[in-house]
Amino acid sequence: MLHLILVRHGETEWNKQHRYQGQVDVPLSTVGEQQAALVAERLAERKIDVIYASDLKRAWQTATAIAKKNNLTILPEPRLREMNFGVLEGLTWDEAQIEYPEMVTAWFEDYNQPLDGGETLDAFSSRVLSFRDDLQQKHTDETILLVSHGGPLGELLRLTLEVPSEKRWAFAMDNASISELLLGDDGYPLLKSLNDTNHLN
Repeated sequence: MLHLILVRHGETEWNKQHRYQGQVDVPLSTVGEQQAALVAERLAERKIDVIYASDLKRAWQTATAIAKKNNLTILPEPRLREMNFGVLEGLTWDEAQIEYPEMVTAWFEDYNQPLDGGETLDAFSSRVLSFRDDLQQKHTDETILLVSHGGPLGELLRLTLEVPSEKRWAFAMDNASISELLLGDDGYPLLKSLNDTNHLN
């Protein structure tokens, strides 16, 4: 059985300001660094065989804190990057509605109606799915830690649990949260935990 531990990166200033981050390489805030240390402490006693992380700073910094506690190296994985939000990146949610009202409305109605310079839902889903399929081929009966962003981790859960695409925002993924997913040899998934942030308290 493949055991996946999913960790969302710690907080950034853009998270706090409710900005679209996407693939802009925003680092952790001071709070985010503290959260990374806390999640690393929480996972210090866990058996982890391999760590994969998005190569964007906020995820990489979080993964580095965990890797040091577990004496492991990190494998960079660009397919774990956040969705590319194109021209919306750097804008707050309200600013996006004001500056690009028609584009945002069309995108909310159909995520395959791409934002200027952005990524379609199908393209985003395809890269997340290809990574998950590679994991299942490369690893058997191992515990794999994935450090990424709310979008890819939620999409991995959605695809694996076969949740309809219109409910892609159905999984809460707070900063520095831990979720766990088990994949049986027959491919049958079991969501063991979701959005656990007890270590942050």
